[in-house]
Amino acid sequence: MKKSLMAAALGLGLFGASCLGPNNAFNGITHWNQNVTESKWGNEAIFIGLHIIPVIPLAYVGDILIFNSIEFWGGENPISPPPAD
Repeated sequence: MKKSLMAAALGLGLFGASCLGPNNAFNGITHWNQNVTESKWGNEAIFIGLHIIPVIPLAYVGDILIFNSIEFWGGENPISPPPAD
């Protein structure tokens, strides 16, 4: 039992290990959220709202499944990176 559990954990670990891309859509939304207001409470309210209406989770899943894959196979990410502060 322990050996099969260990083999399953190692297999899942190898399956989950990958080279992730830059996550430009997710980083762009979080960058915008950090700079949208001067109030940390306002930014937090917007952050929570972007999770209730699943904007941030969908952007992250889109990055992982679509945009980073396009960059891997095509060489260019269709989403431009957020500006550096």
